[in-house]
Order: sequence, then C-alpha cells, then structure tokens
Amino acid sequence: MASHIVGYPRMGPKRELKFALESFWDGKSSAEDLKKVAADLRSSIWKQMAGAGTKYIPSNTFSYYDQVLDTTALLGAVPPRYGWNGGEIGFETYFSMARGNASVPAMEMTKWFDTNYHFIVPELGPDVKFSYASHKAVDEYKEAKALGVDTVPVLIGPVSYLLLSKPAKGVEKTFPLLSLLDKILPIYKEVISELKGVGASWIQFDEPTLVMDLDSHKLKAFSDAYSELESSLSGLNVLVETYFADVPAEAYKALTSLKGVTGYGFDFVRGSNTLDLIKGGFPKGKYLFAGVVDGRNIWANDLAASLGTLQALEGIVGKEKLVVSTSTSLLHTAVDLVNETKLDKEIKSWLAFAAQKILEVNALAKALSGHKDEAFFSANAAALASRKSSPRVTNEAVQKDAAALKGSDHRRATNVSTRLDAQQKKLNLPILPTTTIGSFPQTIELRRVRREYKAKKISEGEYVKAIKEEINKVVKLQEELDIDVLVHGEPERNDMVEYFGEQLSGFAFTVNGWVQSYGSRCVKPPIIYGDVSRPNPMTVFWSSTAQSMTARPMKGMLTGPVTILNWSFVRNDQPRFETCYQIALAIKNEVEDLEKAGINVIQIDEAALREGLPLRKSEQAFYLDWAVHSFRITNCGVNDTTQIHTHMCYSNFNDIIHSIIDMDADVITIENSRSDEKLLSVFREGVKYGAGIGPGVYDIHSPRIPSTEEIADRINKMLAVLETNILWVNPDCGLKTRKYSEVKPALKNMVAAAKLLRTQLASAK
Repeated sequence: MASHIVGYPRMGPKRELKFALESFWDGKSSAEDLKKVAADLRSSIWKQMAGAGTKYIPSNTFSYYDQVLDTTALLGAVPPRYGWNGGEIGFETYFSMARGNASVPAMEMTKWFDTNYHFIVPELGPDVKFSYASHKAVDEYKEAKALGVDTVPVLIGPVSYLLLSKPAKGVEKTFPLLSLLDKILPIYKEVISELKGVGASWIQFDEPTLVMDLDSHKLKAFSDAYSELESSLSGLNVLVETYFADVPAEAYKALTSLKGVTGYGFDFVRGSNTLDLIKGGFPKGKYLFAGVVDGRNIWANDLAASLGTLQALEGIVGKEKLVVSTSTSLLHTAVDLVNETKLDKEIKSWLAFAAQKILEVNALAKALSGHKDEAFFSANAAALASRKSSPRVTNEAVQKDAAALKGSDHRRATNVSTRLDAQQKKLNLPILPTTTIGSFPQTIELRRVRREYKAKKISEGEYVKAIKEEINKVVKLQEELDIDVLVHGEPERNDMVEYFGEQLSGFAFTVNGWVQSYGSRCVKPPIIYGDVSRPNPMTVFWSSTAQSMTARPMKGMLTGPVTILNWSFVRNDQPRFETCYQIALAIKNEVEDLEKAGINVIQIDEAALREGLPLRKSEQAFYLDWAVHSFRITNCGVNDTTQIHTHMCYSNFNDIIHSIIDMDADVITIENSRSDEKLLSVFREGVKYGAGIGPGVYDIHSPRIPSTEEIADRINKMLAVLETNILWVNPDCGLKTRKYSEVKPALKNMVAAAKLLRTQLASAK
C-alpha cells in the first residue's frame, strides 16, 4: 500500500528560510546564500519523506514566497510596471511582485481559501504575453533525482490559477479570466514535456477551486483544459488533487470523467461527504489518494478510525489503487514535535506535527498492507484515551456560562448613530481622525528584552521599566506626528494571538511551532486543548500606563474571539462555535475591565473573521451568525460613550459586508490599499454604512513609503462614496513588521494628507 504527502512546510524547523530571506532582502547575504539554505531545506525534507517510506513525494511545493506567485513566474505573467523584459525570472522581479520596491507597489495579497496562508493575486488581461519564464518545477525535480529521490512535481492547475486571478488595472472587471486558458495551456504543455524529458513518471495538479460552488461554465472549462492537455500528458501518471472541503457532486462527476487522469486526491477530514460520492461510483482502474491525515491541525490522528475508513475505500477501489495521503499540504501545520522540549508531556502526547503526520500516513499504509505496527497503533490509542479523559480539558463553570448565552443576540442598547454622537462629545475628534492599527516596529532591542525576561535573565521590574520606556517613546512619536487616537504600540506582545492565549486557560504553547503566513512572515498558533476562561486581566495595566502618558485618547488593544479561534490550532472534540463563545466571554470580561480603568476607545481586532468563512455557500450563513454574535458578546455591556473599534485584514469583504455591518462596531478599520480599493466598490453600489470606517490608505506589507499626494488621492476616492463624518484615516494594518525609518515618514505623510483634506473641505463650505 502506497503513501503520499500533498505538500510540506517550507520555513524549516527553526525558520531557517525566514532568516535567510530577510538577510537577503536587507542586503546582508547574497542570492547564492539564500539558494543554498533553500536547497539544504529541500534536501532534508525529501530525505525525511523517503526515509519514512513515502512513495509519492512532492517537489515544487517549496517556494521563496508563495506557490501562486511561482505559477505567475512560470507563465511569465509579470505586470508591466515591474519592467521585466523576458528571460528567466530572477529574484529582483519575483520579490518586487511580492513586496513592491522603491518605485512601484506590490501585487495584491489575499487569503488562500479559508486558511491563514496568503497568496499573491495574479493580474491578468487579454494583452498579457505568456511565456515559459521559470523552470523551477523541472529544476527541483532534477535536484531531488540527483539526491536519489524520485518525486511527484506539483503544479497549481490551470483552472484554479485563472479562477484565483483578477483582471489587471485598466481591464474590465467583467473580463472572463477563463478565456485565457488557450493562452496558458501551451506553457503547461512545455513544462509537462520537460518533466517527461527528465524522467518524471507522475505529475500532480492542485485544483482546490473544485471544492467551491462552480457553475457549469467553469466546470466545462476544467474538463476542456484537461482534455486539451491529454495528449501532452500521455506517458505520465496524472494526479488531480483537491482539498479544504467536500467536492460537490457536479464537480466530482466532471473530475472523475477525465480520460487522461490517473488518480484523484480528496480531503476526507474537511470533506467527509465526498465518501458518499465515492461509494456511489468511482472510475474503475483509477487511483484514489485518500486524505485521511489532517494537514491543517496538530492533533494526533485517530489511526483506528482512519484505518476503518481506508478499509471501506479499499473495498470500492481495490487494494492496489488506494493511496494513503494527507488531507492537504502540511504547509498549514508546524514542522516537528521533536523540537518541543518544553511542552507539557501529556498534551504533547496528543499532538502530531508535519514530521509525525508523515509517520502516521506511512503507518496507515503499512497497516493496510498487512504490516501493522501494533506498538505505534497502541501508543496512538492510549494518547487518544488520555485526551478524552483528562480533567484539564473540561471546566464546568465555563460550559455553564457559555450555555447561558442562548436566547440573546447581545446587541448594545442604542444604535450606532446615537453612540457616535455621545462618543464625539467625549472625544472631540476632528473630521478625518487619524489613528494606527495597533503595533509599532518590533526592534531587535525590544525582542531581546522580551526574550531575556522569558528566560529569567532580567527581573520583572527591569522588564516593566523597559516596556514602559518603549511605550513612552511610541506615545511621544505619535504626539509629534499629531495622530489623533493613539496606540501603545504593543511592545509587550510578540504575537497578537499568542499574547492572549498565554493568559487564558485552556491554551498550550510551543517553542518552535511556526507556520508560514506569507513570505518570511511566520506565526506560532496557540493550541486550544480545553475550555477557555480568563483568570486575570490581560491588558489593563499596559493600556492604563499608556493612557497616563497622554491627554489624547489611547486605544485599548484586544484580539477578538473569532480571530483567536481562527489563528489557533483548535480542539477538534467539540464544535468550533462552542469554543468561540467561550473565548468571547473571556474577552468581554477584559473589555469591561478596560472601560472601568478609563479607556474610552477599545479596539477588538477581528482580522480573521472572513478567513473562517466556509468555502461552500450553503454553510456560510451559520458561520457568520455565530462569528458575528461572538464579536457582539465581547462589547454588549459597555457605555454609549465607549467607542468600540474593530480591524480586519487582507481578504475579500464585499460578499460579507452586511455581516460586518451586523457586528455593530462603532468604527471599523479595514484593508483597502493593496486590493485596488475593491472595498470601496461596495459603497459605490449603494450599501449604506453608518458607523465609522477607515479603509487603509497605504500598504504596510511593503517597504515603500507613499507620498502625501498619493494618500490624499486615496482619501478623496473614499470621500466620493463615504460621508466625511464617518471616515477615518489609517494604514492598512499594524506596523510591527516595518522599520522606524519606513514608519515615521509614512505616518507623517498620512497625517499631512488628512490635514490637507480637512483644509480643502473647510474651504469648500
């Protein structure tokens, strides 16, 4: 029985690629240095999988930024503003597309389906001249082969690539992206031909859009594309891989009807209904790659249950045609549990990171072949039993409080316009008030202080003194810049979710459980293993300290319950909404304590609310109902004069704008600048929004510093569709990843643009 891994984490067990990328970007190391780190990581990954007995080992899943951008490079689909003149695409063009440069902005970045991973959105149109401009897929296959490892090269499928793209600037928004299939398929044929020429026997096309609600036109495009590729693929075994959800019946029919395809990959963790479709009929002689090991969470697999599922599938497709696989790429999980020497032993026994999941996949494959590792299966069963019976998982008081939430929608007592009037009387803000999203640059010195405090190398008194000094510096800078509503800069926080999780019960933390979010950006998701509560106030001391340093309003900064949920590895033994309600009650306690401490503006970030939206429309209303309700629970008890802000990150918000309005926040700040101001189109189409709103005026994920005129132009575009009295001026997101040399001039220009517009508006009266 064979085994397969859809994809693998790229950053390395100790974030080796992250540090190599940042060193290269800062000019401290060469391109060759970066390539060597990457090659060492790939070699280690391939050898690890081969050593575990994996038959179908992926290549070309490694990326210096993201796999969609890699496909854009492969197809030579470089927007003209980057000045690329053909030939093999190098780092300069590649990273300019990803990050922007001194003269041009980056391409749009958005969430990869319903994950916290991001991808760079291709910009396409009828005039794009596609060409085979990156030989990475072939090069990596040859690299692995030289190491004695035969791999399965992985490509983003042509249909998913186009459906994940957007019309370029100046191209009609209604431009049919799928009409470009005829132009990109010749490039795919060139890649396929080269892969065959160097000895590849399998090729994997990732087509995750097949789990979406695709209409018949899109499904036909999918069928037509693979029919067109059929002759080129002759002589190769072809796997079409899907993940993240069930495959709808019509898509399943289209997929399994393809003649040139050898096997199909399905996610049986988040797509268990696909099992019913397979039981109803599976094409004879085809391979089924059964994704039974969760690629998106860190809990140990229930091996006995998975084996039962596989045995049932074996009866349908046959022993020789069943391949045990992960449900998705392991990109979405941490690298190796071996590196967690400080994690509680009991909790550690309940977990499996990427390296352990490879072992699980291969253990299941061997068991199906009649070579079951009884000790491995027994240890797994014992760990599952330990988790189920552990008293640390359950808190009856928390469950009782969460159950009592039923029957109320937890709305504030008055409407938003009444509240905004009361808040303005108290805060006395100018029109177009300026603020930032929360964090300020995390300097090397600041990271050192936190690290030394955690390692007990400095005392609590020394730590508090250092953090207070940093807060004072950030407060004084904002006052000098004349920002209206201040933040304390979050110097005490390494990560917005980790910080709160460390102070909530029911959470566990890793030392090296890093997961890539985009580029070199990594996050370390907390592990929610039990019922959640707040033993003590979490932010009140720091927010009160910051407010005492200024007469201007100081925002209390919290992470909302839905974002804490979606940016954590969540327990899988109860519905997600139940865990979310528990977190909401904990945040509610914190909000009310901040208000009592004199904090009049409280921001409850829901950066990841859109991210958790189910991929299928039939499941979205239920999610939005409990997610929005969870947010309202956090602030339903505050006074009218307390202004509640929320913030949302990179995503497509247009389809959930009514749910955003239903959150009933007083002010929402939201990403806008990097997505060609897509958000504003909602308001142009007539959606009425009465609360305060701050669409981001510049992209903080790029080192580029926007001019005053550029920002003023963005604000004017906003004023064309939004009322003056509700518009806020702010960056897209927090500033922690930027340097002060970038932040100071950018914020100076932002404030200058707001003042320029205030003057123009006043003179126009």
